Amino acid sequence: MRIDRIVAVLLQMLMAQHVSAIAFNTQDQNLIKEAASTTAYSMMRYYHGNETGGWPGAFTFSWWEGAALCNALLNYWHFTGDDTYNDELSIALQWQGGSNGDYLPQNFSQYAGNDDQVQWASAAMTAAEYKLPDRPSGFSWLALAQGVYNNQKNNPSGWDPSTCGGGIRWQKQPFQSGYTLRNAISNGGFFQLAARLALYTGDASYTDWAIKSYNWSESHGLVNNVTWKVNDSTDGANGCTTRDYTDWTYNYGVFINGCAYMYEFTKDQIWLDRLNGLLNKSWELFFTARTNYAASDAVCEIKDNCDRNGMLFKGLMVMWLANVALLVPSTYSTILSKLQSSASGAASTCTGLGNNTCGVRWYGGEWDGKIGMEEDISATNVFSVAMLPFVNKDTAKPVSSSTGGDSKSDPNAGQGQDTGNVVLAPITTGDKAGAGILTVVFVGAVIGAIVFMFTGA
Repeated sequence: MRIDRIVAVLLQMLMAQHVSAIAFNTQDQNLIKEAASTTAYSMMRYYHGNETGGWPGAFTFSWWEGAALCNALLNYWHFTGDDTYNDELSIALQWQGGSNGDYLPQNFSQYAGNDDQVQWASAAMTAAEYKLPDRPSGFSWLALAQGVYNNQKNNPSGWDPSTCGGGIRWQKQPFQSGYTLRNAISNGGFFQLAARLALYTGDASYTDWAIKSYNWSESHGLVNNVTWKVNDSTDGANGCTTRDYTDWTYNYGVFINGCAYMYEFTKDQIWLDRLNGLLNKSWELFFTARTNYAASDAVCEIKDNCDRNGMLFKGLMVMWLANVALLVPSTYSTILSKLQSSASGAASTCTGLGNNTCGVRWYGGEWDGKIGMEEDISATNVFSVAMLPFVNKDTAKPVSSSTGGDSKSDPNAGQGQDTGNVVLAPITTGDKAGAGILTVVFVGAVIGAIVFMFTGA
């Protein structure tokens, strides 16, 4: 168990009295902004990429969580207008792009999965769509997204037709566990990326791959166009004949978002039908009366065993749903009600540690005892999108190159030789020792407080 988790468990023992939840009202934009600001600040306390010896955008324990953090910061800025973290966000997004502009930096490329890589591409694409200015030098946001698209479609480490007739592999390296799997988030992520590139650039060739990847996912059991169930994965080792039927919010969300972009670009009824089918299935699975219609990954929340990844999934889901509501107005009212019930539920449970710490579950009206960056990222996402009624629907809608988007395009991005990113100086032994001393002092203080609480003075 990492030291921050140990400290969190010890801190939970200090909660001896009731504290109020985050002040929140879906009709009060100032309270919504304050809630989002509170959790954004909390999640950024875990980020050290802007410190000497750090890696901008990266967390050594989980590379893709840097992309989740960047997505949350983009979402926060876009809906609240607070640009406090934009400089750090911009540096992080470009730094992790690698020297080849395909989000395979040298420090992490040997164990990056296709799902990890496409999450970074999604963040870069969002930066372009929300008009975060390209950096003065280096790859543009659009080019970084195009680099990932080219890398995944042109290499068997991504789309591999040698087994199952194609599909995006989960992992990129044969030595990685899960290399033979084709999972929903990797294939849905690629589908979504292709759809978003089509809309932004106006280049219909991207839709060819969006259609190809969606059809492959449907024909190989990841998406069911009758029941609208999205299965987690299938295995190339047995010809993609078996299924992992687990329901996760972000697997549905990634296909939902892709369908919305395809409908916006093509106006083809088939994409609206698919969008509505997947939305209705999501309401049935993840926004239920049991949780007062707040989003929930019940598969792990009921058993209280969500891992770091699982804690982030519904935060991505609500982020994507806000975009869908703006892209496809017929979905707006229903999606807004789900986002508002989720935000209200989350706020009512952010009562931890006397400082409005948020946990995993967004229902029940009380803190569930969990604490960490992942919980803060998801809370920031849901509070940010609760601003949806207060933004201009036309200007908040993701832009394209024909509606004001100005991120520079490079259709051939990511197809050179990747030599990796510049590696920052590593953290020194002295730095580690200093951090260790601070940790020991802090844990000691917490333990001392616990002893005092139970023994008295």
